[in-house]
Amino acid sequence: MSDTDHTSEFEPAAPNPDRERTQVFGEAEEFDLRPGADSCYKCSSCDTSCPVAEVDDDFPGPKFQGPEQWRLTQTDEDYEVDESVTSCSNCMRCDDACPSGVPLSQMHNTTRGRYVDEQMSKLSVEYWRNRILANYRTSAFFASKVPRLATAAMNFGPARWVMEKTLGVTSERDFPEFATETFTDWWRARGGAQVQSADKRVAYFHGCYAEYNTPEVAKALVRLFEHFGYQVAVPEQGCSGTPMFANGMLDDARRDAKTNVSSLSALVDEGYDAVCSCTSCSMSLRQEYPELFDFEGTADVAAHTYEAVEYLRIHEDLSGAVADADVDGDLAEEFAYHAPCHARNQGLDRQAVELFRELDGVDVEDVGDSCSGISGTYGWKEEKYDYSMEIGEEMFEHMEHAEGETGMTECPTCAMQMEHGTGYEIRHPLELLEAALVE
Repeated sequence: MSDTDHTSEFEPAAPNPDRERTQVFGEAEEFDLRPGADSCYKCSSCDTSCPVAEVDDDFPGPKFQGPEQWRLTQTDEDYEVDESVTSCSNCMRCDDACPSGVPLSQMHNTTRGRYVDEQMSKLSVEYWRNRILANYRTSAFFASKVPRLATAAMNFGPARWVMEKTLGVTSERDFPEFATETFTDWWRARGGAQVQSADKRVAYFHGCYAEYNTPEVAKALVRLFEHFGYQVAVPEQGCSGTPMFANGMLDDARRDAKTNVSSLSALVDEGYDAVCSCTSCSMSLRQEYPELFDFEGTADVAAHTYEAVEYLRIHEDLSGAVADADVDGDLAEEFAYHAPCHARNQGLDRQAVELFRELDGVDVEDVGDSCSGISGTYGWKEEKYDYSMEIGEEMFEHMEHAEGETGMTECPTCAMQMEHGTGYEIRHPLELLEAALVE
């Protein structure tokens, strides 16, 4: 008898709509990450892209920290989060590498937050070291009251040795200099916005570093946007939350995010878009806020947030303006440009090189796609310092082989690492744009 002559007696059972379904993952009030976990097919692209896994043999990689550990937290009430989740630097390169769109960094952030909340001792030195680093804005606020004294004290050799021995903050790095005038002090002294417009409005989220350490970057943004006819607002704001996410301090991040969403969403309702000079800040507002928080207005803020140069490239003929300009003086140089990991995640890794290609008097050379290694607070931890420098070694080598001896990047902590590893002065693309376009 042939197969075609055989008649099967199998009859599939009809679906039973009344059957009680088995809940593999319990009901949760948090964002449901099961679809993302189920999308992982273990290709390990995330692990091979992870700069920490490449240098730290004890770190199991993003695949374990993401979908695998997340599943364990959902199916086993007694499961304790593996401590290695605190070694993730939150560079988010795994998000960019995953071909299936698994929300790896969201899983890392929620799992790390659970570890800190439920397992890390609140009396431990590590907890308080991490919390101090994560809340840099608080430290910088007080330092800004006596900026010269604070800069000298933080870089005094014996004080740095004590901080390393007692808190675990590496003594190998120089602390950044605090500005003698904060950006918002300058903003108020100049009388706020100098341009009024009914239809070209941006709300500037300047973040912590441009406020307290590099106000020249913030000033460049304001002058550049006003040059193009924009009314600039500087709303009430806290930290973007990036260092808090990286250290599992989700309650602290929630506190500042609530302030940021409230002030920015009110301006979005008035026709403003939000712009950031720091790519980690724009990444936080765009991606991490909607992943972790459900405040009213969060989605609107995310949808109206841009990195500053990106915004001008979209809404103005920035390339044409740059092609017609030239630069002389201090900024007529050759630059070694590093694209921050968080710029890559937003598809912005080539924009500075492409934009300045036609600018007379300037040459910008891309120094490769490696991570700088500092990843915000990661490289400031004594036990992570050597790893951060090993990760950054490729970038340092490329910078030293580049024609220029001035670095360029949008990320303030990448700038710290670039300067630390090469001794080069580091500038922001906004400073170069201001020099080229604003009289």
